[in-house]
Amino acid sequence: MSRFEIKMPKLAESITEGKITSWSVQVGDVINEDDILFEVETAKVSSEIPSPVAGKVIEILYKEGDTVPIGTVVAIIELDGETSGEGTSGITEEKEAIPSAEVVVQKEQDLTTSLDEQTPKLVKEDEEKWFSPIVLQLAKGASITSDELNSIEGTGYKGRVSKTDITNYISRKEKGIRPQPISSAPTAKEEVQKTEKAITTPLPQSAEDTILSMDTIRSITAERMVESVQTSAHVTTIVEIDVTKLVKWRTKNKDSFMTREGIPLTYMPAIVEATAKALVEFPEVNASVNGKQIIRKKDINIGIAVALDGWNLIVPVIRNADRLNISGLAQAIHSLADKARTKKLKLDEMQGGTFTITNFGSFKNIMGTPIINQPEVAILGVGYIEKKPAVISTEDGDVIAIRHKMYLSLSYDHRIIDGALGGAFVRRIGDLLENWQI
Repeated sequence: MSRFEIKMPKLAESITEGKITSWSVQVGDVINEDDILFEVETAKVSSEIPSPVAGKVIEILYKEGDTVPIGTVVAIIELDGETSGEGTSGITEEKEAIPSAEVVVQKEQDLTTSLDEQTPKLVKEDEEKWFSPIVLQLAKGASITSDELNSIEGTGYKGRVSKTDITNYISRKEKGIRPQPISSAPTAKEEVQKTEKAITTPLPQSAEDTILSMDTIRSITAERMVESVQTSAHVTTIVEIDVTKLVKWRTKNKDSFMTREGIPLTYMPAIVEATAKALVEFPEVNASVNGKQIIRKKDINIGIAVALDGWNLIVPVIRNADRLNISGLAQAIHSLADKARTKKLKLDEMQGGTFTITNFGSFKNIMGTPIINQPEVAILGVGYIEKKPAVISTEDGDVIAIRHKMYLSLSYDHRIIDGALGGAFVRRIGDLLENWQI
């Protein structure tokens, strides 16, 4: 009987290990394909891991609570019936597949073999030139040559081409958009490593200093923030708006909303709705940059920055936000925030964002200058709502009154968004909120 190795999968980009929180099987259990084996928790997501094969569990190598590096064998399955392969493999996620595995599931072996007849073999020792079976299959179906495949800039683990990358490439090619070749310029991470190596003078330290290692989320955030600053030409535009109408609307409706929907009514659904409407009117902001190409996104997927325990941030994404009403947006925001804080987010709930909103006001900060969430080209910062004396115009002339004021700050990529566009966009969001009505 052949044996199949179950390996710790990579559930998200830049994750190097996972914690086994529970096993759903025991040694001796007979399982079917897709039966749940165990649940794994990472810094980003928690997920149930299904079995890719049917057979009998003959060995479990790690217990609940163990933290295991990606690619490490955690269990062994004795397969039903004889197989032609002598090797073993582990569970791999398409985007994060482990290139050192010599053998994959038999159906993937057959697929790779058939693709190799059409596609020249790539150098296996070169980690950057490894492609998963699904990428090869899509490339073959679209008649993508080996040279083209090698020229695609990947967004997956260590720059590998993911399913999304090849799908987007094929879509752009069908529309006659010529993709930009990969730049030979050093990446942001390489620049950071180069800078770190150049620092030879040790930092001054006191015996009373406390030295802490960055956790996984903080480490990833640090890399991405430096990468974003080195990628985009950041400019920030700030407007102050009068949201008195919005405040009165929320005060009037929050109790009935809680009764009807079962969740609190916050200001964020209104802010997301206004932003989505503005993105429809200004599609230039709902975009990304690829070399000297501007890619305007069809879908409006808005990411909402959520603060976690330990002061880390994570950005779940509301897909097609322009198609949801206030109730739908409120439910989506509440659900995603709850999943983020309990580490229940799925990978696809953190991907595909086209614009991001971060709420400084939740910490009573009046404004900020956020850093763009790559590969997007703009991010909206929302400040704290304060009561202020303001001059307002009436039929009897100007008067001073107490109004609810808030700052909106838009950081945008000056490579493709100039001041006129950035200013008009954030002003439009402000106008929608100032004249709020449902």
